[in-house]
Amino acid sequence: MTLEFTLTRNAQPIADDERARVLAEPGFGKHFTDHMVSIDWTEDGGWHDARVEPYGPLQMDPASAVLHYGQEIFEGMKAYRRADGSVWTFRPDQNAKRMQRSAARLALPQIPEELFLEAIRRLVKVDEAWVPTGGEDSLYLRPFMIANEVFLGVRAAQTVRFMVIASPAGPYFAGGVKPVSIWLSREYNRAGKGGTGAAKCGGNYAASLLPTQIAVANGCAQVLFLNEAGSDLEELGGMNIVLVKADGTLVTPESESILDGVTRNSLLQLAEDAGHTVERRPVSLAEWRDGVADGSITEVFACGTAAVVTPIAALRSPDETIGDPDAPAGPVSLALRAALTDIQYGRAEDPHGWMVQLTGAR
Repeated sequence: MTLEFTLTRNAQPIADDERARVLAEPGFGKHFTDHMVSIDWTEDGGWHDARVEPYGPLQMDPASAVLHYGQEIFEGMKAYRRADGSVWTFRPDQNAKRMQRSAARLALPQIPEELFLEAIRRLVKVDEAWVPTGGEDSLYLRPFMIANEVFLGVRAAQTVRFMVIASPAGPYFAGGVKPVSIWLSREYNRAGKGGTGAAKCGGNYAASLLPTQIAVANGCAQVLFLNEAGSDLEELGGMNIVLVKADGTLVTPESESILDGVTRNSLLQLAEDAGHTVERRPVSLAEWRDGVADGSITEVFACGTAAVVTPIAALRSPDETIGDPDAPAGPVSLALRAALTDIQYGRAEDPHGWMVQLTGAR
């Protein structure tokens, strides 16, 4: 699908010196570029009015459907500056396909893959100066879709807006990769069978916020959710989880209520490339506990777009601690993280053709 994009430049972009100050210490999700992409959809007219416009507040009617029924989805991806100045992104086709699956589950229109990618290209092109240079800095890209029909009936909205905004992001681990302790949630579930667990929608993340607060209050960085039965691992509040066995096998939970992680899938492919066996299957909490006790599980890590890989030193709950909170990051976790980030930043070959160029070399 091809749409003509109009460009309205921001008449008051952030000054060069201010942008340089932001890029020196961008943090995560705190600052935003000068422009955004918007594309409208209506039931009768389909996708139309594609535009790059100044970043700014949305004017929204109080009766907009998204504010009442949560009909929205989003994605998370990054743009990377290479040593030659060119800008690339990582597996955008997978983000586009996942957004289509999320849209189908939330009764939203599916944006064509080529239109999704063109929206990314357009925004990065006009705001290329915002893509950081050096280290593990990147430009975080947030495509999202909201139901903006002014209507309070409980049905799928007939008008929708797709948007892309961007935010410079510093390294998740500014002082080097550090293992974390995570909290086991037994009282709360992230999602259930037949629910929206496999969709990237805000409601799943909103449901994780209270358990995450409990985790932080107990000195942990994140929360781990179990399945409805309380027996099997699902995922963290915003990351997938992988266990590494002593024989080098990687095991990750398989469930219809887990988000299909692009980062996780890529890491597991790289693991297979390196000779590791990968198992996608239900994983019980007891398997983790017993594996740590008898030495058959040697590493555990979480993975996602923001941090890539976060080593997990221990799983804590009021009743027990599985693992050693002071344990260092494991060699498999670190090797996989390095292998993936080297591909993303152009420091290593890209054998699977995952990287997509957005702008040319300077």
